[in-house]
Amino acid sequence: MRLEYPGNVKIIRVPCTGKVDVMHLLRAIQKGADGVYCVGCLEGTCHYNEGNFRCRERVNHVRMLLEEVGLESDRVRMYNLSSGEGPTFAAYAKEMTEHIKGLGPNPLKNK
Repeated sequence: MRLEYPGNVKIIRVPCTGKVDVMHLLRAIQKGADGVYCVGCLEGTCHYNEGNFRCRERVNHVRMLLEEVGLESDRVRMYNLSSGEGPTFAAYAKEMTEHIKGLGPNPLKNK
């Protein structure tokens, strides 16, 4: 099965979303990414027990930080799904891409 998702989505694989740090998310925005989203396991099914909960807390923290500096918090999101939900992953990628297009380019991109 070939999944079709927007070509501007860059996938960075990690063993667990619990390994995604606040600095990773902020650095992506700082370097000009228009948006960042994490896709973790369904809640309660994380192989590493609480990795997806840690990631959600970090995403929420970054959203708060973005609001404080005057950027839209919706540039950073968290989604949960199982590894067998490829079509849903593609749908989330399309949804996030359309949402970010609505927000416009990252104002930090040119600085």
